[in-house]
Amino acid sequence: MSQDTISVRDIARQLPGVVRRAPAIAKGLYYYSIKNDQKELTLGTLIEHNAEKYGTRPAVLYDDRRLTYTEFNAWANRIAHYLRAAGLTRGDSIAIFLENRPELLAMVAGAAKIGVACAMLNTSQKGKVLAHSINLISPRMIVVGEELVDTFEGVREEVALGHDHPYLFMPDTDSLKDFGTTPQGYINLAEQVSAYRGDNLTVKDRPKLGDTAVYIYTSGTTGLPKAAPGSHRKFIKAYGGFGLMTLNMGPQDVLYCTLPLYHATALLVCWGSVLSGGSAIAVRRKFSASAFWDDIRRYGATTFGYVGELCRYLLNQPASPNDRNHTLTKMIGNGLRPSIWKPFKERFGIETVAELYASSEGNIGFSNFFNMENTVGFSTAPYALVKYHEGTRDPIRNAKGRMEKVKSGEPGLLLGEITAKWSFEGYTQKEATEKSILRDVFKKGDAWFNTGDVLKEIGCRHLQFVDRMGDTFRWKGENVSTTEVENIIDESGLAEEAIVYGVEIPGTNGKAGMVTLVPQDSSVESFDIDRLFRYLQDNLPPYAIPVFVRVTSAIEKTGTFKYKKVDLKKAGYSVDRPGERVYAWLPRDKGYTLVDEALVKRIDGGEVPF
Repeated sequence: MSQDTISVRDIARQLPGVVRRAPAIAKGLYYYSIKNDQKELTLGTLIEHNAEKYGTRPAVLYDDRRLTYTEFNAWANRIAHYLRAAGLTRGDSIAIFLENRPELLAMVAGAAKIGVACAMLNTSQKGKVLAHSINLISPRMIVVGEELVDTFEGVREEVALGHDHPYLFMPDTDSLKDFGTTPQGYINLAEQVSAYRGDNLTVKDRPKLGDTAVYIYTSGTTGLPKAAPGSHRKFIKAYGGFGLMTLNMGPQDVLYCTLPLYHATALLVCWGSVLSGGSAIAVRRKFSASAFWDDIRRYGATTFGYVGELCRYLLNQPASPNDRNHTLTKMIGNGLRPSIWKPFKERFGIETVAELYASSEGNIGFSNFFNMENTVGFSTAPYALVKYHEGTRDPIRNAKGRMEKVKSGEPGLLLGEITAKWSFEGYTQKEATEKSILRDVFKKGDAWFNTGDVLKEIGCRHLQFVDRMGDTFRWKGENVSTTEVENIIDESGLAEEAIVYGVEIPGTNGKAGMVTLVPQDSSVESFDIDRLFRYLQDNLPPYAIPVFVRVTSAIEKTGTFKYKKVDLKKAGYSVDRPGERVYAWLPRDKGYTLVDEALVKRIDGGEVPF
């Protein structure tokens, strides 16, 4: 098989492996295809099933902690009892502001048992962005980890919560044993929960498959973060589609997860896959390239959840005789670039790369079911790749007002058809949901979800990711909204105009953020770049802070007053435009550095390890 094509012969070579997975595939297909939204099949019932069937098997591993399914289910039950006693009922929501640790999973599981949805706050957010994300959901309560109390205190007066005692504190310890010291104004959730019994609840108004289980935040394409409701159905689809059909997870499997659990890839895909086999999830607070393989050996991990950037970090580590001294055989995630796909598999001896394509809010997903190379796999959902305007996420309509599909092998904008079976859950904001829907695409009355992503078919209905379009780019495994960053910079009082976009850096995944700005009250030469950096640190998560800043006296526009963003992207971080200054935030530096030709050459040559 060549790098960019898949043939029927390539598929045929994988059939023996498919046959071996046949029982799991059949079971997975059942769960993946369930349509009845009123079915009492939820995240909570999955955990109760595993506690009954795999009670003594590990469910969650973290540092030196080991929780069996029986213990984890009992913990989730105590949380559910507490939330119910606090007056929460099916249809309510709470916000979760915790870093990766068992407490986060227990909270989501416990809330799910009584039909309470969890808004999974991005732990990198702060200031206005964090307050906005919380207020989007209007949760009744918020669970704040000890590690994030200071950050939340910065917005506490700006958020509206619907409970008399809304602030729940979770100590940054083994909270089943150590309740820590409670900050003023908070209720110690760990202490309160310990007073309740761990038996399964009898619930009159039982949650259903179609109910919202979590809210996942996405940058989308414009403005501040949007909240996408994720139903229990999405857990069940991951359980069946990824966990059983693709990975064939079993009780002996351990999935190592360093991806943030506020992301759908970690929470829905990875954890959903783990639950399908009565497997264990080994959680780490944050990714560490140097500790990765030691952790894999420590936990006996067979699987890990990835984004492409993470794989690049591992591949950049010095080669070691221990590179294949581990238990890892399979991985699931997205963004693994074709240029490192094969080198990564061969160096570390990985057998299965379950690359996928999906979005938190979307109605379509792809999975590399046949373990092909350089592909997100195929989908059973109806989709189309259509012609689009370069540099935007806008499809082209012909003279009849209809869209046109691209030829096989050509890049096209991916659309997912919205049907009764393939519904679009969208966002909490109706306006944002409607903006993502395209109507009268191929015929009058049809409706399609606009993913905003460009992919191409490489054979046998297998797609390959090409690019993320519009006003969003991906950096460090995170989606960054250009409009969100522009709005934050606009409020700084330092810039008269600011345009944000993504630029490519050789040897990296995704695109690094860059802003071109016109100073508010200073010249190009006297612009206070240090003040801008301090402001950005206070108001943006690290991955959203522009890596490059171009300071200029004017930004060129078209005749219709649109910015020539394409020209700015082409210029990148070059320093050959007279009268302008370019700054870079270099790795491990505490501020911006003025860029000169020598530094450009170092960056272009891959000498700066972004």
